[in-house]
Amino acid sequence: MTDRHRPLADVVLPCLNEAAALPWVLERIPPGWRAIVVDNGSTDSSAKLAASLGAHVVGEPVRGFGAACAAGLRAATAPVVCFCDCDASLDPGLLPSLAQPVLDGEADLVLGRRRPTTHGAWPMHARLANRELARLIRRRTGLHLHDLGPMRVARPEALLDLDLTDRRSGYPLQMIVRAADAGWRVREVDVPYYPRAGRSKVTGTWRGTWYAVRDMRAVLSEPPRSPAGALR
Repeated sequence: MTDRHRPLADVVLPCLNEAAALPWVLERIPPGWRAIVVDNGSTDSSAKLAASLGAHVVGEPVRGFGAACAAGLRAATAPVVCFCDCDASLDPGLLPSLAQPVLDGEADLVLGRRRPTTHGAWPMHARLANRELARLIRRRTGLHLHDLGPMRVARPEALLDLDLTDRRSGYPLQMIVRAADAGWRVREVDVPYYPRAGRSKVTGTWRGTWYAVRDMRAVLSEPPRSPAGALR
C-alpha cells in the first residue's frame, strides 16, 4: 500500500456474529481511517455485510478474542492501530481523542475507560470482575488503572514487539502487562459505554466471566519481562 493510500489509522474490530451492530459501528469510523473487521467464524452475515459497508475483512478461523485481535494487528498498516468492540457498546467516532496522545508522542498506549450510560450497559458481575482485575494490575505493574479498556490505541510496530501470545480472553490484559514491563506510558481516557447489541460472548454470563478471569489470572502469573522484552 502506497503512502498516498495509507489510512490515517486502522481500527481492528473483532467480530463474531455482529451483523446487527455492524452498520452502527462502521458508519462511525472516522473519515480517512480504515475498519479492519476480523471475522472469527461468524455464522450470520457479518463478513459479507462488513465488506459491503466498505470494511477490510480478515478471516481468522481460530476462535478466540486474542486470535482475532492478533490477526487484525498483523493486517494493520497505518501509523496507529486502534482496537474496539464490534457490538455497538463503544463509539469508534471517539477514537481520534484516544489516538492523539499516541500521535503526539505523549503516550504509548491509551485505553478508553468505560463510563456506563445506563445501569444495564455493564452487568454487575462484569463490573466486579473488572474492578478485581484493575486491583491485580496495580499490584502486578504499578499502573493505577480503573478499567481493562477494550477501546485502545497504540503504534502497531511497538505492539508487535511486545510478542503477545494469548489468543483468548487474556489478550487485552497481556498487552497492558507487557507494555508496563517495557516501560510504556499508559493513559486512560473516559468514554461512554452503551448497552451492547446482543449478548456478550465473554461477560454475558457468570460462566463466561469466570473463564475470562481465569485466562487473565494466567497472564498475571507470567514472569516480568525486561524493557527489551526478554525474561529477567
